[in-house]
Amino acid sequence: MHTCRNCNQSFQTELALELHRDTCKKGQLFCQVCGDRFREGEATQDGWHYECPTEGCEGDGLQEDLYRVDDVRTATH
Repeated sequence: MHTCRNCNQSFQTELALELHRDTCKKGQLFCQVCGDRFREGEATQDGWHYECPTEGCEGDGLQEDLYRVDDVRTATH
């Protein structure tokens, strides 16, 4: 089984999980340092300062290391 880290939904194949990640509503931010996706609420305590919640990752700053998934998709098409 393959499980989405953002919403805990399980999938039979890795491909199904990858396809789900593109539309998962709970994975709103993307860290370009470690490649993880996570909810915005996990990355900030005060709504002003953002840090990647992944243990050991040094990514921080909205629009510096962390980007909204919709912004990344728009820029890569």
